[in-house]
Amino acid sequence: MKPKTEYLILSIFVVSMWITLCSNVYCQQGIELWPSIEPFESGYLEVSNIHKIYYELCGNPKGKPVFVLHGGPGGECTPGMRRFFNPEKFLIVLHDQRGCGKSVPTSEIRQNTTQNLVNDIETLRTYLRLKNIVLFGGSWGSTLALAYAETYPENVAGLVLRGIFSATEEEIEHYYHGGVAKFFPDVYYGLLGTLPDSSSRPLPDYLFHLIEESDSAAQLVYSRAWSRYEARIGGLEVTDEFLDRLRAVLPDFAKRTHTLALLENYYMANKCFLEKDQILRDVEKIREIPTILVNGRYDMICPPISAYRLHLRLPKSKLIIVEKAGHSMGEKPIESTLVEAMKEFEY
Repeated sequence: MKPKTEYLILSIFVVSMWITLCSNVYCQQGIELWPSIEPFESGYLEVSNIHKIYYELCGNPKGKPVFVLHGGPGGECTPGMRRFFNPEKFLIVLHDQRGCGKSVPTSEIRQNTTQNLVNDIETLRTYLRLKNIVLFGGSWGSTLALAYAETYPENVAGLVLRGIFSATEEEIEHYYHGGVAKFFPDVYYGLLGTLPDSSSRPLPDYLFHLIEESDSAAQLVYSRAWSRYEARIGGLEVTDEFLDRLRAVLPDFAKRTHTLALLENYYMANKCFLEKDQILRDVEKIREIPTILVNGRYDMICPPISAYRLHLRLPKSKLIIVEKAGHSMGEKPIESTLVEAMKEFEY
């Protein structure tokens, strides 16, 4: 495998923390992101009697505020995510969602719903004394951005979304119950083969039960199986051998893998704590918000049909289906498209 190809594969994990952990490797290869920057402020914000969320501010303190919403659920924000924005034009606000990354406590599912996460964004916006904000999110981050925008449309100046996931039953069925198997049968049935009862349905409920209630050793087995499944279908050129090598060098692999697997399956088992077709049902509330939708042509996790359907409902939206790309925000065509999309909101 050529070195350049290995760096490309490192970007596949955007819905998980693996994506963000690998984003810095991309940045070092000369892809046209903005220069590396450090936060000028960071801290913890208490959002409930259980949870404190970690946040950081980068770029221009007086710039246009953009909120970065990471994927998962169960992912986290990392330094590579700061580099999609002109630091002279934007105040870049990143935070780890409840139970994720540096937020505390880790892997906590109590008081952890979509509504809680939406309220956390609003609490952080108010705490920072910001007015209208641009929301930048991919995969689960797109879901959360849409849920926030539909709840607080008056506070949103724009949306830049990648790998659209509107949390419909159809999308969850595709991911868990055979849609992916049409393209990745070996990977899908490999996941099922690690489970005590491969016929148990619905699958997200069963996986959540196994990951939450098994002993620690079994939890790690199921968490690894789930993360490997997601990673393998998240990119165009991913192999098991490469994932084994990558696992050996990732810091806190077991902890991060458990957080991802637990929270993702917890949310999917609960249909993302949204009413049936809620995102699409309430899209009228955001029809006046400038929106850019970016989706890989060969995205197996969030197929472009979801972005297309959302685009048809949003008259002020622009849909960009990126050729030769899958799900990852770090794949070069996706990356370049997102950087260009943000330039449209600089003024």
